[in-house]
This record gives sequence, structure tokens and C-alpha cells, in this order.
Amino acid sequence: MATYGTTLRRGLPRMTGGEPWPPSGEAPDGVAASPAAAPAAAPEVSGSSSEERSDETKRAAQPGTPVEDVSSRPARSTTVTSGVEGRAIRRGLPRTPGGEPWPPAGVVAAPAVAAASAPAPSGSLSEERSDETKRAEQPETPAGDVSSRSARSTTAAGVEGPKLRRGLPRTPGGEPWPPAGFAPAAPVPAPEAPEVPEVAASVTAPAAPAAAAVAVAPEPARTPSGVPLDRPLPFTRTVWPGAAASARPAAKPEPARIGPFTKTQWAGAAIVAGGGLLFAAGMAVFAVRWLLSTQWGTDFLAAYPGEYHLPEGAPVGFPAWLGWQHFFNVFLMVLVIRSGIRIRGEKRPTAFWTPKWNSKRKISLTIWFHQSLDILWLVNGVIFVVLLFLTGQWMRIVPTSWEVFPNAISAALQYVSLDWPTENGWVNYNALQQIAYFATVFVAAPLAVITGVRMSGIWPKNATGLSKAYPVEWARAVHFPVMIYFVLFIFVHVVLVFATGALRNLNHMYAAQGSVDPNAYADNWAGFWIFAVSMLVIAAAWIAARPLVLAPIARLFGSVSSR
Repeated sequence: MATYGTTLRRGLPRMTGGEPWPPSGEAPDGVAASPAAAPAAAPEVSGSSSEERSDETKRAAQPGTPVEDVSSRPARSTTVTSGVEGRAIRRGLPRTPGGEPWPPAGVVAAPAVAAASAPAPSGSLSEERSDETKRAEQPETPAGDVSSRSARSTTAAGVEGPKLRRGLPRTPGGEPWPPAGFAPAAPVPAPEAPEVPEVAASVTAPAAPAAAAVAVAPEPARTPSGVPLDRPLPFTRTVWPGAAASARPAAKPEPARIGPFTKTQWAGAAIVAGGGLLFAAGMAVFAVRWLLSTQWGTDFLAAYPGEYHLPEGAPVGFPAWLGWQHFFNVFLMVLVIRSGIRIRGEKRPTAFWTPKWNSKRKISLTIWFHQSLDILWLVNGVIFVVLLFLTGQWMRIVPTSWEVFPNAISAALQYVSLDWPTENGWVNYNALQQIAYFATVFVAAPLAVITGVRMSGIWPKNATGLSKAYPVEWARAVHFPVMIYFVLFIFVHVVLVFATGALRNLNHMYAAQGSVDPNAYADNWAGFWIFAVSMLVIAAAWIAARPLVLAPIARLFGSVSSR
């Protein structure tokens, strides 16, 4: 502010009714008055506040307090060069009565003060001025350190940029102080951190750089290479999760199963089982051939060649009716096996049959077909057995001597050793064939009939005692193994027919041609062509055995419905 002469401007009294402060007189020694200047020419740090002026105004308004003209008052303080861009710092009141104005002449602002640019919270410095004024009234209050005072009169650097807060004007009607655009000479770059509240320096705190008042936010975590973890990678990823990654691929669908195993498992089981059977068969062949080469084996084959003599009067050869019975028997048995297997795998029948004589009974069309074939097979079997005993052909398949058993063992050993016994079925079967045919006609067939009747609708439902004596569970437990026996018998029978002389054996059974000489009719193909035609008929019947063909036939004996 402007000064007049060497006197100091006197302000308001320190107490009510007192003398204006400071006392009248010359300026203290060492204080040079500045020439007259414009009221707003001398800059000052934003230290004076609105609260200080408000206090002075209040005191001036009190009664009995002399008020002087502002323009006629001497200057309250002189200015010294601050060293910051050639601007002066305003000097205030003395710290003790009779002392020199504060700060002393020649004090230059510290660099930290010049760097402080952000405004402090409103009222922080004005409160500090009020505290200093109170301490000035107390004689025992020490003046304090100049550097700390200058640090307290500034504000901490903010994050917005280096600028100073503009306060009240120095003169009534003047421009706010400091002038617009005023900034420290060396601004401090603000760190990249969230804005934090600015804290004003305490009066009793020691001097510290302005940047220490700013709270620095913690830096984000970084990788070993120095890249922050909160930022995307600065390069394209080339490494991907491997087999041990936490994200597992989707499980493959379960393969379809046929029974307990998949197709691959069935194929593997068949290969392993086939290899095992071949190995076992090879070992059996070597063992039996060694046994028959011994003295005991030679004597056994001489005593029991594999067949025994039939009773006198036994017929020789096969009549024509036996060939036709053989064809019908094979035809019906193949279809019975097919329909039986379908019944075991059928869960939801597509068609049902109801008989005309009992509208309350309803069975699936497959069961009707199976039972109808059983009736035809049973009728054909009864005719076959009757003709066997009428013509004496029964002596060919019914054992008539106990020698059948050792001869059957001899025939089995010869088959295993691959040195098969002489085949002459036109005259006599070997003992092993005779036992097999007898078991099929007189044991397996009756078991199939008895168990089938127990499971069919022919069985009386009101026969409680009979049903208890012959449970249906027993019938089911026997019926299926009997069917398996028929399948194995047909397979082995066909294999031996072709392996022991196909043309001769087919001529015996289908063409009724044969001779006592086992080598006769070896070049005759009549039986083979009859056999081929019979196989075509059986294959056609196998394919035609479906609801579309069976329904019209079933309607002749009842009604057919889908439900």
C-alpha cells in the first residue's frame, strides 16, 4: 500500500477507548518508506482476510472509538523485495508492543512459498491472523521463526494446477488481490492421484514443503515386468491354457450301448473270445492226438470205433416223407426262434390280437404269431414221431444198447483230433449223432412244449393248485435255455453236414438218394438245389414275418387293433 513520509499508518485501537494502533511517531529505524504509489501497486501474499477487516469494522463502529480517514492515515507497513518476480511482501503489525513490523525488512519468500499455488480453505489464514493479533497483545508471546511464518502464510499446492487464491482488494473498490494471472515462478507438477482436500499449515507446525500437504494415492500393483495389473496387456497373447488349466473342455457324450457294452467293447470282446477259443481248440487238438497215439488210445478206438450195430430189421436209407418233414421242421423252428427273440425285446407292441371266441383276451400280434407257429410245429412234430415208430426209423435215433456211451466218447475224440469218423448216415449214425438227435426230438422238444403252454393263454387261470405246483417262473427259467440249445444244435448240425460231405449228406436228407457205399452219389447236385430253394423260402418267410403281413392273416381268426 502507499505510504506518506516516514510515518506508519495508524489503525484501529487494540482496546475499547484506547489509542489507535500503532502509537504515533516516526517509523522505526531501518524501515525505508516507499514512494507514493497506486493503492493496488504493492502486491501482498494472501494473508489478510475478510475476518480481520470485519473485526476492525466492528471495532470502528463501537461508540467512543475514533475513526480516521483511510486516505489520510500513514502506511501501516513498508514493503521489501520478495525475490519472486520482483514483487514485494506486505509488512504487518509488530509481534510485541514497541517492536518493529512483522516480518523484518529484507525477508525474501522461500521457494516452497512461491510453489504453493492452490487456495487454502476459506477462513484458514484469517483465523491465523486473529491468533497472531491476540498473541501481539500478550507481551510474553515470542515472535517466532521467520521461515516458519512465511511458510504458514501460504497454501498447499493443489491438484488443479499452480495458481494462487485471489482474496479481498487492498483498497475500497479496488481489484481482488493478487492480480489475475499471478503464478509462482516454478510450478510443481501435480501427481496422477485423486483430488484430496487441501490442508492449511498449522501456526505451530515447522516449515515443510508445500507438496508434503498433498496425500499421494497408493500406486496399483504391478507385474514383475512393471506393467500395472489394472491395465490391459500391451501385447497380443500367444500362450493359451493347456491341459492342466482350470477350465475343462466339455465331456464327450456317452457312446450308445448294446446291452452292457458299446459296439467297440463288443468287437473287442469278440476278438478276445475268438482268439481264446482258437487257442483252446488248438491245445485240445494237440492233446487228443497225443492221447490217441498212445497204446491206450489205439486199443480204445479198436474196441469202440464210434458206432455200434443196429438191431436186426432196422431200415436203411431215408424215405421221401422224412425229407419233407425235415424241411417243415427247419422252416417252423427258424420262425419260432425269430418270434421268440422279438417277444423278449418287445416293450411296446405295435398291434394286438383278440380272438373271436373271447373278446376279453388281448395279446400282442407277435405273441399270436409265436404261439401259432408253436401249434404248427407241435402238429408237425406229432406226425413226425408217429411216422418214426410206424416205419421203424426210430431205431436210427433211439439208443438200443449201452455201447452208445463209450462209442459216443470215441466219436467225440475223433472229431476233436480232426481225424473224423467215417460218415455213412444212409446206413447208420455214429453214437454221438444218435444221442444228439434223441435229445433234440424226445427231450428238448417236449420241454419247449410244456414250458410254452404254461406261459401261454391256454393254461387255465382258475387252476390254483396246478399253478402253484408248476409256477410260471420255472417255465420261463427253462424255456429260454431250451431255445438256446436249438440254436446251437442247428449251427453244429449244419457245420458238420457241410464239413463231412455236403453233396452226399444233402442228397440223403433232401433228395432221398443214397447208397451203402459212402462214396456213392458224390457228384450229384440234386439235394443241394433242393436245399438252396428251401433256404430261399425260409429267408422270405423271415423277412415277411412283420405286422403288415401278419395282420391280414390274424384277422381270419380274430380282430387286430393298434391298442
